[in-house]
Order: sequence, then structure tokens, then C-alpha cells
Amino acid sequence: MTTPPEALASRLGYLLKHAQLKLTEAAAQALAPFGIDGRELAVLVVLAAESAAYPLSQLEAAGLLGVDRTTMVALVDRLEGKGLVERRRSPEDRRKNIVGLTPAGEDCLRRAERARAAAERRFLAPLGKEEADRLVRTLQILNFGQGAAAEAAEA
Repeated sequence: MTTPPEALASRLGYLLKHAQLKLTEAAAQALAPFGIDGRELAVLVVLAAESAAYPLSQLEAAGLLGVDRTTMVALVDRLEGKGLVERRRSPEDRRKNIVGLTPAGEDCLRRAERARAAAERRFLAPLGKEEADRLVRTLQILNFGQGAAAEAAEA
């Protein structure tokens, strides 16, 4: 990317947008060998993390990801078509579809997460570790509040 016009060079929205575009491109390249994109990886991450406590329905997973029902159905359809997740009826409520990772999905998640994390480290490398950590904490505060940043720092 070329240097932006001076009038935009210090605008937060412009800077965040272009940083996000660069990171999205880096992540897409890192995930391409696994046949998934960033949104699909986010579904795998949420399903793996949350299903340890209890199985998630499509609707519950959609809520955690902040996507609408139709988008979630399309994401799960794609992941199911790739053999990475499977749907089954909830034994407690037959109206609900429970979604879980297949063994192939668990393997893809492990490998894709390593690739995504490496791409993120490369993206943040110009800042150095301390400054990169501070940026992440700052963005957590801006997006989720002080308490969420403190919880994430403890994890």
C-alpha cells in the first residue's frame, strides 16, 4: 500500500480499516492450504472452545459469533460439506441442531490455528512483542471493556 494522503494518515477509522484489510489478507493466505477462510475458522474455534462445556446449537454458536441465523446455516453447511463439522439433533430439544467438530475438523482447527497465529505474529512483528501485546489489550478494552481485557490477560 502506498502512503495515504496526509488528510487521512492520522484518522483512526482509516488506519483501523487498512490494518484490518492487511491482516485479513495475511490470514487468508495462511488459511488457504487448509481450505477454509477466517469466518469458517472462527466457527471451528467457537465450537471447539464452547463444546467442551456443553454442545452448542447452531443458534447459540451464531450468537457467540455475532452472526445472523442465515449466515450461520451457510457457514455450517460449508464446513459440513468439507467434513469438518457434523449436525445432530439435540437429545433435549429435537428442534435444535447441535453442531460439533469431526476428527478432521479438530485436526484442521489445530493446524489452521497455528498458521493463523504465525501470520498474526508476522503482521505484528514491526511493533515488537510488548507493543503488540499492548495493542491487543487496547483493542480488547475498546471492543469489550476493561473487564474483558483483564480476563483475557489472565488467560
